[in-house]
Amino acid sequence: MESFLPPEFDLHHKEKSEEALRKWRQAVGTLVKNRRRRFRYAADLQKRSEAKEQLKKLSEKIRISFLTLTAALRFLNGAPIKKPTTEPPEEDIEKDIQNGLQEEARLAGFKIHPDKLASLVASYDIKTLTKLKGSEGLADRLNVSLEKGVNSSDVPARQSVYGANRYTEKPSKGFWLFVWDALHDLTLIILIVCAVMSIGVGLATEGWPKGTYDGLGIILSILLVVMVTAVSDYKQSLQFKELDKEKKKIFIQVNRDGYRQKVSIFDLVVGDIVILSIGDQVPADGIFISGYNLSIDQSSLTGESMPININEKRPFLLAGAKVQDGSGKMLVTTVGMRTEWGKLMETLSECGEDETPLQVKLNGVATIIGKIGLCFAVLTFLVLTIRFLIEKGLHNELTKWSSSDALSLLNYFATAVTIIVVAVPEGLPLAVTLSLAFAMKKLMNDKALVRHLSACETMGSATCICTDKTGTLTTNHMVVSKIWISGKSKEVDARGHRDALDIYISEHVLSVLLQAIFNNTGSEVVNDKDGKRIILGSPTESAILEYGLLIGGDYEEQRQVCKTLKVEPFNSEKKKMSVLVTLPDGKTRAFCKGASEIILKMCSSGINGDGEVVELSEEQVSNISDVINGFASEALRTLCLAFKDIDDDSHENSIPDSGYTLIGIVGIKDPVRPGVKEAVKICTDAGITVRMVTGDNINTAKAIARECGILKDGDLAIEGPDFRCMSTDEMKELIPKLKVMARSSPTDKHVLVKTSRNELLEVVAVTGDGTNDAPALHEADIGLAMGIAGTEVAKESADVIVLDDNFSTIVNVAKWGRSVYINIQKFVQFQLTVNIVALMINFISACVSGSAPLTAVQLLWVNLIMDTLGALALATEPPHDGLMQRPPVRRNESFITRNMWRNIFGQSIYQLVILLVLNFVGKQILQLEGSDATAVLNTFIFNTFVFCQVFNEINSRDIEKINIFRGMFGNWVFLGIIAATVVFQVLIVEFLGTFASTVPLNWQLWVLSVLLGAVGMPIAVVLKCIPVDKKPATATQHDGYDQLPSGPDLA
Repeated sequence: MESFLPPEFDLHHKEKSEEALRKWRQAVGTLVKNRRRRFRYAADLQKRSEAKEQLKKLSEKIRISFLTLTAALRFLNGAPIKKPTTEPPEEDIEKDIQNGLQEEARLAGFKIHPDKLASLVASYDIKTLTKLKGSEGLADRLNVSLEKGVNSSDVPARQSVYGANRYTEKPSKGFWLFVWDALHDLTLIILIVCAVMSIGVGLATEGWPKGTYDGLGIILSILLVVMVTAVSDYKQSLQFKELDKEKKKIFIQVNRDGYRQKVSIFDLVVGDIVILSIGDQVPADGIFISGYNLSIDQSSLTGESMPININEKRPFLLAGAKVQDGSGKMLVTTVGMRTEWGKLMETLSECGEDETPLQVKLNGVATIIGKIGLCFAVLTFLVLTIRFLIEKGLHNELTKWSSSDALSLLNYFATAVTIIVVAVPEGLPLAVTLSLAFAMKKLMNDKALVRHLSACETMGSATCICTDKTGTLTTNHMVVSKIWISGKSKEVDARGHRDALDIYISEHVLSVLLQAIFNNTGSEVVNDKDGKRIILGSPTESAILEYGLLIGGDYEEQRQVCKTLKVEPFNSEKKKMSVLVTLPDGKTRAFCKGASEIILKMCSSGINGDGEVVELSEEQVSNISDVINGFASEALRTLCLAFKDIDDDSHENSIPDSGYTLIGIVGIKDPVRPGVKEAVKICTDAGITVRMVTGDNINTAKAIARECGILKDGDLAIEGPDFRCMSTDEMKELIPKLKVMARSSPTDKHVLVKTSRNELLEVVAVTGDGTNDAPALHEADIGLAMGIAGTEVAKESADVIVLDDNFSTIVNVAKWGRSVYINIQKFVQFQLTVNIVALMINFISACVSGSAPLTAVQLLWVNLIMDTLGALALATEPPHDGLMQRPPVRRNESFITRNMWRNIFGQSIYQLVILLVLNFVGKQILQLEGSDATAVLNTFIFNTFVFCQVFNEINSRDIEKINIFRGMFGNWVFLGIIAATVVFQVLIVEFLGTFASTVPLNWQLWVLSVLLGAVGMPIAVVLKCIPVDKKPATATQHDGYDQLPSGPDLA
């Protein structure tokens, strides 16, 4: 069937333009029963267009403000020192910024109006800011200390005056709105009209109450369908709402109450002192206070990716910008809807999420089946009408029409419309949403936050996972376990003994070591609210700082006596961090630390135990390299520390790249996470290749990879610099054997992902935590950002956030992805079987006998079983371990497999044979006599048809395996739906016959109905023994199912 789909329905989840999204909607055409429901979770292209226009205006506004700022700076730099006479006095400025300020704000100590403050930053008004004495003057007017920050007790007052840091969101739908949406089904509206007409005609012909039964039966069935649909959709919406809340949970470091703490961006208030570092998103508009090399990316606001340097001269920071490099502190001046970002987010929040590839594909399938169903419905109505007219003609009654004739034609029309209700599988694309919502909620409980629906779907097809080492395969709890200094290696005792170091090195060497540790760091030692000392920063930096404290260093003292002149923060490209400081004696010294081999190449000398600087010979360099490799082979992360004294007159404020003196090497232990080896084995068994991509030393990487079970004999390990020098053809040949890439840069990771996807047609999942990982995360089929170590930039580029940074969680996402894919296949198989049988039984019966055995009410009940209830039962099956013992589904594999078609046609033929035999010779076979024989037979056919679907629903639990009972009795949702279907079927047949056109059956007919339905189960076993695959099971690419086992493994 998929070969008949137009190309508009073939979308990739990472390459969906607005034009492509618009085209598939047009390809669906008008054959949609309920557009409000079908496209509820589709992207709102109109809102997106509005957001683009808003972004365009915002970009122009920021550009003009930036040009104004540049001109003002040039003017201020070039202007004479004397004060212009036209400048308004300070009292007038104060009066202007306080004009309109509420009494409540004045009493709270605030001296600037919220709108004036917002305008100051939004318009880049450097002139007014200078008059207000910069960040210090603003802090005074906002009644806040730049050192201690906001007092928690002041937060409510600040929110009252300056607003909360939230943007306006569209209110969520209530239950009755979902009921209203469900009632917008065109076929149900037509059936309601038919039912009303039926009641009118019935009252005229048969009187009250008998004349109302058919119409009321249809109306009650429609109400049942609408209520069940609304309940299911409402529960889905609650799940999405809960997940949406989790997506928006972003925490930021602030100074409050005199100490550093983490707060939600939604709790941020005007006056807060925010600490920004690489990868953070600027949470509100603000003014730069202090920092080093702070560079931001405003592309989310302006569309231009040119980084902007922030300093005292250009101090304005806008919400939504990303910190690309450096670090700094900012004073929050504007929050929430007063910021341009808040206004933009209000529009973006209504844009919706892109449809998943499977949703689009199944929309196409539903469209094709709907067209076929429409043809059958029209044919059925025409056949019934023509036969009716012929019969009237034969009895010479063409000129005689009664209300009963009108009622018959109305019933034919209602039957035809109900065939469309059953034939158009509206539930196919919606079942994907249901299954994904269910999987996303379960994954949330398992520490994985799915940001994009399509990622959960695509993860099931992943053939390769490129994973980081630190924090994903390892615990990210780092400690310095070895140190090499002054030519000697020493194990580090966790308790820390300074005396042990004093044996090997002089006081001068120790002093230089502590200077290097405490001044050249991106972490900080701070006190929490209880006065307890804590270290904030990356695990590697924290481990080195912890070591410095253990050997008796004083962080505060070192930072006070040495003045920092310049900082070059660590990044994954340079793999080093450097700092330039002024020592207490006035001399200038540079410190550098980073990847051992890189720092070693920058060193021309070393420091011995007496503190003397000595030149490094080639032999000494070789010995030091051996020490590095020795540490690395013990799975230790190695870093070199070095320094260089600089003449006062040369290279002012520039950090040198050579001529350093080596201080020492630290070996940092980061243990492998428990369960990682087992998780890697599960991936291997599932046909998923795991590749480690790390910035660490190749020997460290290989040692960890062997411990995890990633690197085995015959596998390749390579360094990033060697990989990036290769041609595309060489990469294609190497990648299948590649398991470890060490000393890699983010560019190397991006190239690896791109080549694997485009050249080898792999479905690639990649992990990332840093800002520079964003391109690789975006390029991959599935981007996985780390929830603990990951930056906001990485998280925003990712499809899934791994909340516990654990590789085992990634494997769980893959398992759930496979479960979603196969669950939808099960549901499609079940629904297409019902479609075919319901269409054919009514059409053939209409052609042959002139009547349809299944009435409108009965078909509505069948539609409910196969649509909403079927989706709930089959699309929400939890995964089982067997899913990870089969190869992944490859790109471009057909969704409806040969095995599914085999099962669909096999079950359809059996059901049609049984029902047609019963329809035409049922009275003779069942020996039915009397005036109610036809009613009993039609009820029996309806009952048998429903029980065929009940047992086929059980059969559909596994498309290939014979044992369809595995896990069934632990799945309460499935059992509940099967039980509810059976109970309600009994009620319809035995007690609601007046409305459903049924009569009570005796126990023999009940047993026979159930047995005829149950025969479908042994037929399913026989069908599964028929091989239909083109390719053998050993093929690398097939439809994702194992070859059928034989012998004792058959079950």
